[in-house]
Parts: sequence; structure tokens; C-alpha cells
Amino acid sequence: MNNSARRDGTPDRRRRSDAPRSGGKPAGGRGAATGAKRGTAPAPAKKKKNEKPQRKVVAPTIHNNAKPARHQHVEPEVGGHKKMPWGEGERLQKVLAKAGVASRRAAEEMIAAGRVEVDGKIVKEQGLRVDPQNAVVRVDGTRVVVREELVHLALNKPRGWQSTMSDDLGRPCVGDIVAERIAAGQRLFHVGRLDADTEGLLLLTNDGDMAHRLMHPSFEVPKTYLATVYGEVNYRLIGKRLREGVELEDGPAKVDRFTVLEAYEGRSLVKLVLHEGRKHIVRRLLDEVGHPVIRLVRTHIGPVALGDQRPGTLRVLGRDEIGKLYEAVQL
Repeated sequence: MNNSARRDGTPDRRRRSDAPRSGGKPAGGRGAATGAKRGTAPAPAKKKKNEKPQRKVVAPTIHNNAKPARHQHVEPEVGGHKKMPWGEGERLQKVLAKAGVASRRAAEEMIAAGRVEVDGKIVKEQGLRVDPQNAVVRVDGTRVVVREELVHLALNKPRGWQSTMSDDLGRPCVGDIVAERIAAGQRLFHVGRLDADTEGLLLLTNDGDMAHRLMHPSFEVPKTYLATVYGEVNYRLIGKRLREGVELEDGPAKVDRFTVLEAYEGRSLVKLVLHEGRKHIVRRLLDEVGHPVIRLVRTHIGPVALGDQRPGTLRVLGRDEIGKLYEAVQL
């Protein structure tokens, strides 16, 4: 009878006779060894006397609370503007204050209200550092010039003066009016030209990109002229011809708008708006339609107006004027 079961059929929970005893050899003897070869688990190795059990080594978790050095850390981009390393650039509110937009406190309120853009993205974070040399900053959609070295001036060129920075014949020129600025190191150049007999608005700047675009006809920046001409101008007839186009020796030309302001004693005062900049273009157009020019004054270049500025004087363009000029030439 099997000793592993009681007489009533229940299993005997006592130690089986074939189970290995403490310190004894495993049951099966030689068969256990052959079983290991056939893929069965090998018997555990005997422990040496007084040998301590090996503990599993777990690598400790290291909590590094150190922060990177500020001068080495570059913050991620905010919108389209890449944050500058700590200590470089200038804080945005300071840049706005130096540009004459508002005080620092008011600039902070503008930023918080989402009225300020940097590189095409609205910035609401206070203390953002920007590079005034490269950042494009706008307030309420109008670009703000933040580069201190940029100069934008409006000159009322007098009649008889040359649109040059110097003249070999000793005639009065635009360079004479800005001689002190040039001597101080400013490199200024005029945007376009006015012939000697034409007076009025002439822009001076050291912003080459803006100047180039203002002069290029593809940007279609309008220029406005007041012309006193011989003869009483028939608005319907002359206006139609000028708007449809007149054939000149260097190709057709036309005006964007034409208005007769006054007609008296065999003379007329007319207003023309056009975006072309060919040499003597206004005089040639009016000559072609039979009304030679007596006096010609340019009053506007895009959003900039001559106003009541006296001949021979300079004025620094306002922030709004500069912003609108940049907008006109898509900068």
C-alpha cells in the first residue's frame, strides 16, 4: 500500500519518503544529473560553510538638483523668436521704451495685453530678451524701429538745390544740409531724386533695404505732387488721358490719380499721384498733354507728408510714419 494516502483515501500531508532531506542528496541520484542534460533545471549548488548570501545590487537613483549655468543655457523658442541666452540682448520692454513707444511700465502693460509681436508672433512673456539688431518688433501691427543706428529724415528740398551729397561744380546740394550729420559719422543717402527745379519732400536714411524698396516701382509706393501749369486744364479730357496712359520716348506712363484744384488767369494747380520714378516723369507727362510745368512740389511719399515744413529744413520721422513706410515696402 502507498504510504502517501490514508486508509480513508485522503492524501497524507506528511513528508514524502522520496523528498530530499536537509543536507541530503537529491532524490533520483544519478538520474538527476542525466535529467540536467536533457534540459531539466540543475540542482541548486551547495552553500559553503559560513558563506553569506549575496544581495542583489540595485543602482541608487540620483536626484540632480543642479541648474545649468545661466550663461550656457539657451531657452527654447517662444513663437517665432528664439530666446537669447541670459545676459545677452535687451529686455523687450526696455527696447520699446528706448524706441519711444512708451515708458517701461506702459510697455509691460502692452506686452501683457498681447499688443506686441516679435518676429511675427505675439509675445506676452515679461522680460523676454531680444536682439535689437535682428528682431522685427511690431506694436498693434505697426513695425517699431529698435535699431538705434537707423536714421529716417524728411527734408524739404529747396528749389535750385541738387539731389546729391556733393557737387563738383560747387552748387548747393542736399549734402550741405546734412553736413554735420555726415561729419559725425552717419552714412546717409537720399531716397530717389528731385531735379534741381523741383522742390519738396525728399527722404534721407541709412536703411538700405527700405530705400531700395521705396524706389522700386514693383512696390508701388505712391508719390504725390502739386504742379502749377500753363493753361486752364480740362479735368475730364486731361485726366482721362493721364490715367489711361501717355506714350513717352522711353515707353508709356500714366498716373494713379489726377485732380484739378484751381484754374485762374491762364494757369492751373493740379494734383497728381503716381508710383513711377523715371527721370522728370511728371514734367514730361504734363508737357505731353499740353500743360508745361511752372512750379512742381512733391508733397507726399507713401504715408509721409511734407506738411508745413519750411524749405531747407530736416525733421526726424515719427514712429508711426516709419512703421507705415516699412509696411508699404513689406519689411
